[in-house]
Amino acid sequence: MRVKIKTDGQDMEPEETSKRDHGNAQGQVCPHHPVEISGSGGSRLLFTLFLNLIIPLAQVIGGIYAHSMALISDATHNFSDFVAILIAYFAHRIGKKGASARNTFGYKRAEILAALINGAILISASAFILYKAITRFHHPEAVMGDVVILLAGVGILGNGLSAVLLHQDSKHNLNIRGAFLHMVGDLLISVLVLINGAVFLFRPWYWLDPLLSVVIVLFILKNCWSIVKEASGILMNATPEDIRLSEVKERLEQIPGVLGVHYLHAWRISSKSTAFSCHVQVCDQPLSEIKALSNSIRHELFHRFGIDHPVLQFETTECGNGGILCEISCGGALNG
Repeated sequence: MRVKIKTDGQDMEPEETSKRDHGNAQGQVCPHHPVEISGSGGSRLLFTLFLNLIIPLAQVIGGIYAHSMALISDATHNFSDFVAILIAYFAHRIGKKGASARNTFGYKRAEILAALINGAILISASAFILYKAITRFHHPEAVMGDVVILLAGVGILGNGLSAVLLHQDSKHNLNIRGAFLHMVGDLLISVLVLINGAVFLFRPWYWLDPLLSVVIVLFILKNCWSIVKEASGILMNATPEDIRLSEVKERLEQIPGVLGVHYLHAWRISSKSTAFSCHVQVCDQPLSEIKALSNSIRHELFHRFGIDHPVLQFETTECGNGGILCEISCGGALNG
Protein backbone atom coordinates (compact mmCIF):
# COMPACT_ATOMS: atom_id res chain seq x y z
CA MET A 1 0.00 0.00 0.00
CA ARG A 2 1.26 3.46 -0.90
CA VAL A 3 -0.35 6.66 0.24
CA LYS A 4 0.84 10.15 -0.72
CA ILE A 5 0.21 12.86 1.81
CA LYS A 6 1.19 16.39 0.82
CA THR A 7 1.66 18.78 3.70
CA ASP A 8 1.05 22.32 2.59
CA GLY A 9 3.16 24.30 5.01
CA GLN A 10 3.69 27.85 3.83
CA ASP A 11 6.86 29.89 4.03
CA MET A 12 8.09 30.64 7.51
CA GLU A 13 11.45 31.45 8.95
CA PRO A 14 12.87 28.89 11.42
CA GLU A 15 13.56 31.74 13.85
CA GLU A 16 9.83 32.32 14.07
CA THR A 17 9.24 28.89 15.67
CA SER A 18 10.07 30.12 19.13
CA LYS A 19 7.27 32.67 18.85
CA ARG A 20 4.50 30.25 17.86
CA ASP A 21 3.16 26.96 19.12
CA HIS A 22 3.15 24.49 16.25
CA GLY A 23 1.68 21.55 18.12
CA ASN A 24 -1.19 20.68 20.41
CA ALA A 25 -2.32 17.71 22.42
CA GLN A 26 -3.54 15.90 19.32
CA GLY A 27 -0.25 16.38 17.52
CA GLN A 28 -1.73 18.84 15.05
CA VAL A 29 0.52 21.40 13.44
CA CYS A 30 -0.71 24.96 13.21
CA PRO A 31 -0.57 26.64 9.78
CA HIS A 32 2.69 28.39 9.03
CA HIS A 33 2.52 32.07 8.24
CA PRO A 34 4.59 33.50 5.42
CA VAL A 35 7.50 35.78 6.15
CA GLU A 36 7.68 38.36 3.42
CA ILE A 37 9.57 41.56 2.90
CA SER A 38 8.14 44.04 5.38
CA GLY A 39 5.42 46.37 4.14
CA SER A 40 7.81 49.28 3.76
CA GLY A 41 10.44 47.13 2.01
CA GLY A 42 9.40 48.31 -1.43
CA SER A 43 9.58 51.96 -0.36
CA ARG A 44 13.04 51.43 1.11
CA LEU A 45 14.15 49.83 -2.15
CA LEU A 46 12.87 52.81 -4.13
CA PHE A 47 14.65 55.31 -1.89
CA THR A 48 17.86 53.26 -2.08
CA LEU A 49 17.42 53.19 -5.85
CA PHE A 50 17.30 56.99 -5.94
CA LEU A 51 20.44 57.31 -3.78
CA ASN A 52 22.36 54.91 -5.99
CA LEU A 53 21.53 56.87 -9.11
CA ILE A 54 22.69 60.20 -7.66
CA ILE A 55 25.95 58.88 -6.17
CA PRO A 56 27.50 57.39 -9.35
CA LEU A 57 26.48 60.37 -11.47
CA ALA A 58 28.30 62.71 -9.08
CA GLN A 59 31.30 60.40 -8.87
CA VAL A 60 31.65 59.99 -12.63
CA ILE A 61 31.61 63.74 -13.17
CA GLY A 62 34.03 64.28 -10.30
CA GLY A 63 36.25 61.38 -11.34
CA ILE A 64 36.66 62.75 -14.86
CA TYR A 65 37.38 66.20 -13.48
CA ALA A 66 39.89 64.93 -10.88
CA HIS A 67 41.48 62.31 -13.22
CA SER A 68 40.80 59.59 -10.62
CA MET A 69 40.36 56.07 -11.96
CA ALA A 70 39.55 54.81 -8.48
CA LEU A 71 36.67 57.28 -8.20
CA ILE A 72 35.34 56.32 -11.63
CA SER A 73 35.69 52.65 -10.68
CA ASP A 74 33.73 53.28 -7.50
CA ALA A 75 31.10 55.07 -9.58
CA THR A 76 30.93 52.09 -11.96
CA HIS A 77 30.35 49.78 -9.03
CA ASN A 78 27.74 52.14 -7.60
CA PHE A 79 25.94 52.29 -10.93
CA SER A 80 25.90 48.48 -11.07
CA ASP A 81 24.24 48.67 -7.67
CA PHE A 82 21.61 51.01 -9.10
CA VAL A 83 20.79 48.40 -11.75
CA ALA A 84 20.94 45.62 -9.14
CA ILE A 85 18.50 47.38 -6.83
CA LEU A 86 16.23 48.21 -9.76
CA ILE A 87 16.10 44.49 -10.57
CA ALA A 88 15.58 43.71 -6.87
CA TYR A 89 12.60 46.05 -6.75
CA PHE A 90 10.91 44.48 -9.78
CA ALA A 91 11.69 41.00 -8.43
CA HIS A 92 10.10 42.04 -5.14
CA ARG A 93 6.95 43.16 -6.98
CA ILE A 94 6.80 40.02 -9.15
CA GLY A 95 7.51 37.73 -6.18
CA LYS A 96 4.34 38.98 -4.43
CA LYS A 97 2.13 37.39 -7.09
CA GLY A 98 0.33 34.30 -5.87
CA ALA A 99 0.42 30.75 -7.18
CA SER A 100 -1.46 29.70 -10.30
CA ALA A 101 -2.23 26.47 -12.11
CA ARG A 102 0.81 27.07 -14.33
CA ASN A 103 3.16 28.41 -11.63
CA THR A 104 2.15 26.31 -8.63
CA PHE A 105 4.90 27.74 -6.40
CA GLY A 106 4.06 31.30 -7.40
CA TYR A 107 6.83 33.61 -8.60
CA LYS A 108 9.18 33.26 -5.64
CA ARG A 109 12.13 32.37 -7.83
CA ALA A 110 11.99 35.74 -9.55
CA GLU A 111 14.32 36.93 -6.79
CA ILE A 112 16.75 34.11 -7.62
CA LEU A 113 16.81 35.01 -11.31
CA ALA A 114 17.40 38.62 -10.32
CA ALA A 115 20.30 37.56 -8.10
CA LEU A 116 21.96 35.84 -11.06
CA ILE A 117 21.46 38.93 -13.23
CA ASN A 118 23.01 41.00 -10.44
CA GLY A 119 26.02 38.69 -10.50
CA ALA A 120 26.41 39.08 -14.25
CA ILE A 121 26.29 42.87 -13.87
CA LEU A 122 28.98 42.78 -11.21
CA ILE A 123 31.25 40.59 -13.33
CA SER A 124 30.85 42.94 -16.27
CA ALA A 125 31.61 45.97 -14.08
CA SER A 126 34.68 44.20 -12.71
CA ALA A 127 36.02 43.51 -16.21
CA PHE A 128 35.60 47.19 -17.12
CA ILE A 129 37.34 48.37 -13.95
CA LEU A 130 40.23 45.95 -14.42
CA TYR A 131 40.73 47.06 -18.02
CA LYS A 132 40.84 50.73 -17.03
CA ALA A 133 43.17 50.03 -14.11
CA ILE A 134 45.69 48.23 -16.32
CA THR A 135 45.57 51.12 -18.79
CA ARG A 136 46.19 53.63 -16.00
CA PHE A 137 49.19 51.62 -14.74
CA HIS A 138 50.83 52.18 -18.11
CA HIS A 139 49.73 55.80 -18.40
CA PRO A 140 49.44 57.33 -14.89
CA GLU A 141 47.81 60.72 -14.48
CA ALA A 142 47.88 63.31 -11.70
CA VAL A 143 44.85 63.03 -9.39
CA MET A 144 43.10 65.88 -7.55
CA GLY A 145 42.97 64.54 -4.00
CA ASP A 146 40.55 67.15 -2.59
CA VAL A 147 37.86 66.32 -5.18
CA VAL A 148 38.32 62.60 -4.56
CA ILE A 149 37.89 63.10 -0.80
CA LEU A 150 34.71 65.14 -1.26
CA LEU A 151 32.98 62.67 -3.57
CA ALA A 152 34.17 59.62 -1.62
CA GLY A 153 32.51 61.23 1.40
CA VAL A 154 29.26 61.49 -0.57
CA GLY A 155 29.58 57.77 -1.37
CA ILE A 156 30.15 56.89 2.28
CA LEU A 157 27.03 58.75 3.41
CA GLY A 158 24.81 57.45 0.60
CA ASN A 159 25.94 53.85 0.78
CA GLY A 160 25.80 53.83 4.57
CA LEU A 161 22.23 55.07 4.56
CA SER A 162 21.29 52.54 1.86
CA ALA A 163 22.79 49.68 3.90
CA VAL A 164 20.78 50.74 6.97
CA LEU A 165 17.57 50.84 4.93
CA LEU A 166 18.08 47.34 3.48
CA HIS A 167 19.49 45.60 6.57
CA GLN A 168 16.17 44.36 8.01
CA ASP A 169 14.88 42.68 4.83
CA SER A 170 18.33 41.29 3.95
CA LYS A 171 17.98 38.75 6.77
CA HIS A 172 15.39 36.64 4.95
CA ASN A 173 15.56 37.50 1.25
CA LEU A 174 18.46 36.49 -1.02
CA ASN A 175 17.85 39.23 -3.52
CA ILE A 176 17.66 41.97 -0.88
CA ARG A 177 20.72 40.47 0.78
CA GLY A 178 22.57 40.81 -2.50
CA ALA A 179 21.64 44.49 -2.65
CA PHE A 180 22.61 44.93 1.01
CA LEU A 181 26.04 43.37 0.38
CA HIS A 182 26.45 45.75 -2.55
CA MET A 183 25.87 48.67 -0.21
CA VAL A 184 28.26 47.43 2.48
CA GLY A 185 30.91 46.76 -0.15
CA ASP A 186 30.47 50.21 -1.63
CA LEU A 187 30.73 51.79 1.80
CA LEU A 188 34.08 50.12 2.44
CA ILE A 189 35.32 50.92 -1.04
CA SER A 190 34.36 54.58 -0.62
CA VAL A 191 36.39 54.67 2.59
CA LEU A 192 39.41 53.34 0.67
CA VAL A 193 38.87 55.90 -2.07
CA LEU A 194 38.73 58.67 0.55
CA ILE A 195 42.04 57.47 2.04
CA ASN A 196 43.41 57.28 -1.47
CA GLY A 197 42.48 60.95 -2.06
CA ALA A 198 44.01 61.99 1.27
CA VAL A 199 47.34 60.42 0.27
CA PHE A 200 47.40 62.48 -2.94
CA LEU A 201 47.23 65.67 -0.90
CA PHE A 202 50.67 64.91 0.49
CA ARG A 203 52.36 62.46 -1.90
CA PRO A 204 52.19 62.13 -5.72
CA TRP A 205 51.79 58.35 -5.48
CA TYR A 206 49.40 58.21 -8.41
CA TRP A 207 50.01 54.48 -8.91
CA LEU A 208 47.80 53.98 -5.83
CA ASP A 209 44.76 54.98 -7.89
CA PRO A 210 44.79 52.02 -10.35
CA LEU A 211 46.01 49.70 -7.57
CA LEU A 212 42.94 50.57 -5.54
CA SER A 213 40.83 49.82 -8.62
CA VAL A 214 42.23 46.27 -8.68
CA VAL A 215 41.39 45.90 -4.99
CA ILE A 216 37.84 47.00 -5.77
CA VAL A 217 37.59 44.33 -8.48
CA LEU A 218 38.70 41.59 -6.08
CA PHE A 219 36.18 42.73 -3.48
CA ILE A 220 33.37 42.81 -6.05
CA LEU A 221 34.13 39.30 -7.29
CA LYS A 222 34.34 37.91 -3.77
CA ASN A 223 30.85 39.15 -2.90
CA CYS A 224 29.54 38.21 -6.32
CA TRP A 225 30.65 34.58 -6.02
CA SER A 226 28.64 33.82 -2.88
CA ILE A 227 25.43 35.21 -4.37
CA VAL A 228 25.84 33.47 -7.74
CA LYS A 229 26.74 30.18 -6.05
CA GLU A 230 23.66 30.18 -3.83
CA ALA A 231 21.32 31.34 -6.59
CA SER A 232 22.65 28.69 -9.00
CA GLY A 233 22.17 25.99 -6.36
CA ILE A 234 18.53 27.01 -5.90
CA LEU A 235 17.84 26.99 -9.64
CA MET A 236 19.50 23.56 -9.94
CA ASN A 237 17.32 22.24 -7.08
CA ALA A 238 20.48 21.32 -5.19
CA THR A 239 20.23 20.15 -1.60
CA PRO A 240 20.64 23.22 0.65
CA GLU A 241 24.07 23.42 2.24
CA ASP A 242 22.61 23.60 5.75
CA ILE A 243 20.72 20.32 5.31
CA ARG A 244 22.35 16.88 5.31
CA LEU A 245 19.93 14.28 4.00
CA SER A 246 21.71 11.53 5.94
CA GLU A 247 20.92 13.37 9.18
CA VAL A 248 17.31 13.91 8.14
CA LYS A 249 16.95 10.21 7.31
CA GLU A 250 18.46 9.15 10.64
CA ARG A 251 16.26 11.50 12.66
CA LEU A 252 13.01 10.55 10.93
CA GLU A 253 13.70 6.84 11.39
CA GLN A 254 13.83 7.44 15.15
CA ILE A 255 10.19 8.56 15.19
CA PRO A 256 7.91 5.81 16.60
CA GLY A 257 5.90 4.20 13.82
CA VAL A 258 8.48 4.86 11.10
CA LEU A 259 10.10 1.63 9.84
CA GLY A 260 12.33 3.31 7.27
CA VAL A 261 12.83 6.43 5.16
CA HIS A 262 14.22 6.53 1.62
CA TYR A 263 14.16 8.45 -1.67
CA LEU A 264 14.91 11.78 0.03
CA HIS A 265 14.99 15.09 -1.80
CA ALA A 266 15.41 18.61 -0.43
CA TRP A 267 15.52 21.82 -2.43
CA ARG A 268 14.91 25.53 -2.05
CA ILE A 269 11.73 27.00 -3.48
CA SER A 270 13.12 30.44 -2.72
CA SER A 271 15.79 31.85 -0.41
CA LYS A 272 13.44 31.48 2.57
CA SER A 273 11.43 28.35 1.79
CA THR A 274 12.65 24.73 1.68
CA ALA A 275 10.77 21.83 0.08
CA PHE A 276 11.32 18.19 0.95
CA SER A 277 9.99 14.83 -0.22
CA CYS A 278 10.60 11.24 0.82
CA HIS A 279 9.12 7.76 1.03
CA VAL A 280 8.18 6.63 4.55
CA GLN A 281 7.82 2.91 5.28
CA VAL A 282 5.15 2.09 7.88
CA CYS A 283 3.11 -0.90 9.01
CA ASP A 284 0.00 -1.72 7.00
CA GLN A 285 -2.79 0.37 8.55
CA PRO A 286 -5.83 2.50 7.67
CA LEU A 287 -5.10 5.90 6.14
CA SER A 288 -6.84 7.66 9.04
CA GLU A 289 -4.22 6.32 11.47
CA ILE A 290 -1.33 7.86 9.51
CA LYS A 291 -2.37 11.45 10.16
CA ALA A 292 -0.82 11.66 13.64
CA LEU A 293 2.45 10.19 12.34
CA SER A 294 2.42 12.64 9.42
CA ASN A 295 2.03 15.54 11.85
CA SER A 296 4.95 14.27 13.95
CA ILE A 297 7.18 14.07 10.88
CA ARG A 298 6.18 17.52 9.68
CA HIS A 299 6.79 18.96 13.13
CA GLU A 300 10.27 17.39 13.29
CA LEU A 301 11.20 18.51 9.78
CA PHE A 302 10.26 22.10 10.48
CA HIS A 303 11.64 22.52 13.99
CA ARG A 304 14.90 20.65 13.50
CA PHE A 305 15.69 21.32 9.84
CA GLY A 306 13.65 24.41 8.89
CA ILE A 307 11.76 22.49 6.16
CA ASP A 308 8.41 24.20 5.63
CA HIS A 309 7.08 22.41 2.55
CA PRO A 310 7.24 18.60 3.05
CA VAL A 311 5.66 16.03 0.73
CA LEU A 312 5.47 12.53 2.23
CA GLN A 313 4.68 9.24 0.50
CA PHE A 314 3.81 6.42 2.91
CA GLU A 315 4.49 2.79 1.92
CA THR A 316 4.15 -0.59 3.58
CA THR A 317 7.04 -2.14 1.65
CA GLU A 318 10.48 -0.75 0.87
CA CYS A 319 10.82 0.25 -2.79
CA GLY A 320 14.58 -0.23 -3.01
CA ASN A 321 14.35 -1.26 -6.65
CA GLY A 322 12.20 1.68 -7.63
CA GLY A 323 15.09 3.75 -8.93
CA ILE A 324 18.75 4.55 -8.42
CA LEU A 325 18.07 7.08 -5.68
CA CYS A 326 15.89 4.61 -3.84
CA GLU A 327 18.62 1.98 -4.11
CA ILE A 328 21.29 4.39 -2.82
CA SER A 329 19.10 5.58 0.05
CA CYS A 330 17.89 2.14 1.08
CA GLY A 331 21.41 0.78 0.84
CA GLY A 332 22.66 3.30 3.37
CA ALA A 333 25.03 4.94 0.87
CA LEU A 334 23.38 8.34 1.01
CA ASN A 335 26.00 10.99 1.59
CA GLY A 336 23.68 13.89 2.27
